[in-house]
Amino acid sequence: SIEVVLTIFAYELTEHCQRRLDEREIPLSWVEEVLFNPQRTEDHPIDPTLICLYGVIPEARGRVLKVVYNFTTAPCRVVTVHFERRLRGKL
Repeated sequence: SIEVVLTIFAYELTEHCQRRLDEREIPLSWVEEVLFNPQRTEDHPIDPTLICLYGVIPEARGRVLKVVYNFTTAPCRVVTVHFERRLRGKL
């Protein structure tokens, strides 16, 4: 089995993502924590250009933050962010 380690050096937020961060009061530092240190990675179920990253945010009572980004753009484009209820307590 080969383990792939992905490090994102540059990224940008879509307008949609920025609105979601503002609406949900999610700090950018939490997004960066998941981008740079994901605890789980999945291919997007519909769009092959997107990757879903997950990470537990202790400051958010241990909730799991999902960060979806497009890896085919330069820089990578974060398209949306939200808390993933189905994974709470599973990472």
